[in-house]
Amino acid sequence: MARLVKKEHKSPLEIKAETKSMWICMCGLSSNQPFCDESHKKTLDEDDNKIYAYENKGNRIEVKNWEECYNDT
Repeated sequence: MARLVKKEHKSPLEIKAETKSMWICMCGLSSNQPFCDESHKKTLDEDDNKIYAYENKGNRIEVKNWEECYNDT
């Protein structure tokens, strides 16, 4: 079953343990979940007023009518 998950963060979350930092993916694009692989850099030029989806090969497409899909529950 496919799922459409809306993520709004464009950067990872830093978790500090003593002197070491780990970066947790918050954009949802990392292929090394739950850790960041810097895939969030693809999101830096996104328009904050639009919603995007990323295909398996990293191609970005704009999602139209998100509210219609989201409110169909």
